Amino acid sequence: VMPPKSQYVAIDCEMVGTLIGKSVCARVVLVDWKGRTVLDEYVKPAETVTDYRTFVSGITQEQLQQAPTLDEVRPKVQAALAGKILIGHGLNNDLECLGVEHPWHMIRDTALYEPFMKLHYGQLNPRKLKDLAQERLNRQIQEEGKAHSPAEDALAALDLYKSHRPRWEACMTAQIKEGQRLLVE
Repeated sequence: VMPPKSQYVAIDCEMVGTLIGKSVCARVVLVDWKGRTVLDEYVKPAETVTDYRTFVSGITQEQLQQAPTLDEVRPKVQAALAGKILIGHGLNNDLECLGVEHPWHMIRDTALYEPFMKLHYGQLNPRKLKDLAQERLNRQIQEEGKAHSPAEDALAALDLYKSHRPRWEACMTAQIKEGQRLLVE
């Protein structure tokens, strides 16, 4: 049985570089199954920003000056994710920069989905979202010289998921059953 479409949300974060060499969240976007924006928030980093990565992130100093802090944005993200299946690309990075946890069985990460990965010297490796969108959706995202759009990236991950949904959910159901079986033993 497929989860209802209302149970899905896709996410992407844009990050900036800080003095301590760490990437921190500067913007978070969540979209629903139909691609409508559920949340779009700039986030004012607690650390000093040394690299806005504007050419990639689209983030400017001005956008962050009056932005809420991560402590103010995090509860909104958690509320939007509560009980939802989360879709994205490289979700560990997004969840880590937000300081948010999500149950493994409620995650659909297009970077870690085997049919989307490439075999390299016997190892499965994640591929770039840009390449997957081009090959599988015939869609150009993250174009040279243009800033990334977190909404566009979240939508690309969502559409990649949709293209494999029945198979992906069958795999997840098997993994969940296996996990339950292991707990019982």
